[in-house]
Order: sequence, then structure tokens, then C-alpha cells
Amino acid sequence: MHVPDGFIDAPVSVAAGVFAVGAVAVSLRGARRELDERTAPLAGLVAAFIFAVQMLNFPVAAGTSGHLMGGALAAILVGPYTAVLCLSVVLLLQGIFFADGGLTALGVNITVMGVVTVVVAYGVFRLLAGLLPRSRRSATASAFVAALVSVPASAAAFTLLYWIGGTTDIPIGKVFTAMVGVHVLIGIGEAVITALTVGAVLAVRPDLVHGVQGSLAAPLKLRVDGELVDAPAATRDPEPAPAHRSTRGFWITGLVSAFLLAGFVSFYASANPDGLERVAADQGFDEKVEEHGAADSPLADYGVGDIENARLSGGLAGVIGVSATVVVGTGVFWVVRRRKEEPGQAPRDRENA
Repeated sequence: MHVPDGFIDAPVSVAAGVFAVGAVAVSLRGARRELDERTAPLAGLVAAFIFAVQMLNFPVAAGTSGHLMGGALAAILVGPYTAVLCLSVVLLLQGIFFADGGLTALGVNITVMGVVTVVVAYGVFRLLAGLLPRSRRSATASAFVAALVSVPASAAAFTLLYWIGGTTDIPIGKVFTAMVGVHVLIGIGEAVITALTVGAVLAVRPDLVHGVQGSLAAPLKLRVDGELVDAPAATRDPEPAPAHRSTRGFWITGLVSAFLLAGFVSFYASANPDGLERVAADQGFDEKVEEHGAADSPLADYGVGDIENARLSGGLAGVIGVSATVVVGTGVFWVVRRRKEEPGQAPRDRENA
């Protein structure tokens, strides 16, 4: 649901941009509490994985497709503040280099796809986590519901912005019904992808899933006189501290998966218009689309210019996009993590002086 230039007027686009900048600023501060030397590179990997999966449009109805937004997935894996930064990095690179999502609409896209999906999804996930039993199955089910709800919520947020600053006079009720209706279907695909990914990570490295930190470790039980009771702390088998477990193998596996998805599987993605494009065409406001400012980019429309072979062109563009996202994302998160250490270093420096 990348909003192009021309759908939302300038004042509302500017207001959304200001809101997005504020959200990113708050997230930069909040992410310092979520990131450490392990999670900083993993956050870059999450951003790259979302970039890759967003290239995989899947059919949801006759002539309509959808793709992952990634807000729920990122929030559950690396935390809500870091998730907003992940989506912002992805949307920025898509807009500048791949002409996907308008440049003047960047604030709208970060607000709708980055902030709303993360806030709604993480709120739903934490609510369900508090109500359901603490288990991997419950966490996976919570991820499914959180992702499902986040997509129509994002569509509703776009409808609100269009109601305030839409460039076409169309009954907002029709836009709302069409947007939410088709994005409920897209939300099912989002939920399946999110649940499968979260479930896979929980199966191999639950210590890396931010949303379940400290909630899956069940106390050891002993049977005494026919009843189950908590074992004394001294009799419990100590587990190795997660901080000492290497994430290198996990990171390499995730990155290879992202390269395969973007470089090979993306060729088989649905070519049908996504939910927003279909609604815009049906409701008649697609005529307001303006030419993208990066339309002349050599990577525009996820293809490498001057390469005629569609499979090679699209696959190479996907690999370039994943590479750029993991480098930029990891760099951003590493800087944020380093800034986290500065307050603790200052007193020692003054003391040594």
C-alpha cells in the first residue's frame, strides 16, 4: 500500500511528514533501550527481510494482489521503536531508488505503513500475550491476530488522511469500505507470513524474539505426593545466558533467505495491482497520480536499467535492494546502539580526567 504522489494534497502531506519525523525521533530514543550488540545487526536483517518479502505480491481477489507491510513482524521480533525505524529505512530506500511510494508522500507512507501498523500490531500482541498461556503456540497465534488487525487499521488510517486531504471529491464512505474490505483479505496473507516467520524464529532462537522476552521460560515442576509443585531454584538446570549465544549463523541464514526471496522468488510474484491501486482505479482517483520524482532511477520499478532479461533485471534489483537495506539498516541501528553507551562512558571519562 505504497501511497504515490498526487493522492494527498500538500498541506496534509507536510503534516504527515512532520508527524513521521516526530515518530522517528521518538523511535530513535526508544530503540536505544531495545538494541544491544546482538540485536543491532538483527534489526538490520529484519529490515532487509521485510524489503525482500514486500517484493512478493500475492493474489487476494480477482485482479488484486497484496504484499507484506511488516509492521507486526518487525515489532514482535525487534521491538516497536526499532520496528518503526526498520520500516522507515525500507520505505526511504524504496522511494528514493525504486520509485515505489511517492517522495512527497514519504511521510504519509511512514505514518500509515510504519507507525500505525507497528502501534496497532504490538498493542494487540501484548494484549493477547497477557491473556493467553505463555507458550510458543500462543505467541505464534498472537502474532497471527496482531498482523491481521494491523493491515485494515493501516487502510483505515489512509482513508482518514484521504478524507482530510484527498485530491478528489469522492464519498469517503465508499473509499473506507473498499480500502478496509480488500485489506482484510491482504491482512490474512500478512498474518500467515508473520506467524510462520515468528514461529520459525521461536523454534530455533526464542531468545531473539523481543515480544516474548522473559515470558516463555516455564518453571521446572516436581511431583510431590501426587501434586505438581515448582522446583526449588537450586535444583533447576541453569541455562546458558542468551547474551553468550552467537547470532552469526542465524544472521547468515536470514540474509541468504532474503536474497533468495528478492533475487529469485520475486519473479513469480503477482503482477496484479495491489489493494490501494485497485481501489484507486475503481473509485476513480488513480488519475491524480503524479510522475515519480525517481522515475529515471536505474532501479525504478524493481528492475535494473539496460538489462532486457526480466528475470535477471528484477532479481538483480532485488539483491541490490536487500544489500542496501541491510547495510543502511545495520549502520543506523549500530549508531543508535553506540549512542546508548555514551551516557555511561561520560562519568568514567570525567573521573579519569
